[in-house]
Amino acid sequence: MISPALPADLKAALEQMLYGTSRTDAAARAAAISKTYRDGGTSAPIVRATDAIAYAGARMPATYAAVAASLNALREITPEFSPSTLLDVGAGPGTASFAATQAFESLSTLTLLDANPALRELALTLAADRPRAATLDYQLGDARKLLANAQPAELVIASYVINELGDAARDQLADALWRATAGTLLIVEPGTPAGYQRILGLRARLIAQGAHVIAPCPHDAACPLQPPDWCHFVQRLPRSRLHQQLKGAELPYEDEKFSYVALSRTAPPTRLSRVLTQPEQTKVSITAKLCTPDGIDIAVAPRRDKAAYARFRRLSWGDAMGRADAPD
Repeated sequence: MISPALPADLKAALEQMLYGTSRTDAAARAAAISKTYRDGGTSAPIVRATDAIAYAGARMPATYAAVAASLNALREITPEFSPSTLLDVGAGPGTASFAATQAFESLSTLTLLDANPALRELALTLAADRPRAATLDYQLGDARKLLANAQPAELVIASYVINELGDAARDQLADALWRATAGTLLIVEPGTPAGYQRILGLRARLIAQGAHVIAPCPHDAACPLQPPDWCHFVQRLPRSRLHQQLKGAELPYEDEKFSYVALSRTAPPTRLSRVLTQPEQTKVSITAKLCTPDGIDIAVAPRRDKAAYARFRRLSWGDAMGRADAPD
């Protein structure tokens, strides 16, 4: 498993790029750009290098953490998966690609697609000092058009991308992503009800085209959750002093909420249940809400069952759980 923390060399590089600039100005730039994204906008406000660096300083740590957590879940279910080719769609400053190279030593060919020149230049600068990412091929242009000519990759990632598109364009992109997937497709979105609904729509569309869910779901059936509940997870990550300044935050950590789905050309070897929220512990038991191959289950480990209680004490939100881990 890889750490959710941004690698030290990337963090140091961003801090060096921001050295001598006004942190107040950079924080204002980052906040304005982030708001545009949250409101369903694109990266159009990122025009200059200073915009790209400010945005990356504020958002790259959390995006990296969400992608890292999703890749860890994927690897847990399919430990034999060793992709050699990566296609990062809507790559931005290369965050998902950097996480993927940490997760998979097997990666040798990295292709990134994005339409923003400032983000591309930042990604290439950050990659220059990273041996395994230094030879990446970053193609500039509309990702949907570039996908038409892209070589299929064993691992395809689109992180925080589909929220920028309308329904019709989102469906077209989903189909194009799947055509470009030779092995596994990972989609990561904000952990909001709207982000979850986008994941659900893409998931159903691609299952109809033959995809199999690897994670987080332990099945290919319709999601059993009912509103107002929605499937999302939380990854805690440390904040550097720079990150705190750019976010205008006081806490030394951040909790990134995200939703994701990993889809494969082949069915997973195992179907593990997923912990859907942080288990609740009392003096008499621990209760965990699980998504299982058979639907939603509320599993209870009573304190008197010492073995089960000890296993449940180690459970966290988002963990995978086999049948053998459940109480008798």
